[in-house]
Amino acid sequence: MPTITYVYSAHSAFAYLGSAELSRICAAHGATLVHRPILLSPVVEQQGSQPFAARTQAHVDYFFGREIERWAELRGVPIIRHRPTFHDADYSLASGMILALGDQGKEVDAMAHRLLEAHWRDDIDLSDRTALAQVARGAGHDADTLLGLAASAPVQARLAENCDWARAQNIFGSPTYIVDGDPFYGQDHLALVDRALIQPFKPGIWHNPPVG
Repeated sequence: MPTITYVYSAHSAFAYLGSAELSRICAAHGATLVHRPILLSPVVEQQGSQPFAARTQAHVDYFFGREIERWAELRGVPIIRHRPTFHDADYSLASGMILALGDQGKEVDAMAHRLLEAHWRDDIDLSDRTALAQVARGAGHDADTLLGLAASAPVQARLAENCDWARAQNIFGSPTYIVDGDPFYGQDHLALVDRALIQPFKPGIWHNPPVG
């Protein structure tokens, strides 16, 4: 059975925009989705990526505005029309809700999608236990039990391990999909993921000069 390693943050706009299409691809190929939720900024900034506040207004308006609108329209994904009100809040507890359910399976897939949807469609605060409890109950879970597991030291340690692993893999954005060791960054590359599950791409031979 083919697998896709799914590296993403629980507050990622582009993970949300690609979530339903990713599920469709997995179903079409009988592929297993292996979830690797991470805390995005500590991972990508180690690779030299600029923090959000350091980017130009034109860059933010295009990549985190117009691009989101167009992809939402193309994919038929309901979405708010502004940056989520609590987008900078701590989402480690929300990430723990995914990890507490495991790293693969229908319950994990559903929880990841529900959290992304709640943030980008309903504008919820992913650090708010009351809001997260509603998401948990909506997915059929006992909210107190799931949130307790999500906040536990072992689950939060797994989140930290995912972040360390992502740094070691040179992950520089969310979502990143990995098929047979070949990474595909961005939900706009899901067509390539689809193709890789049918026929892997030839090994890369491209070499660039050192940056800087």
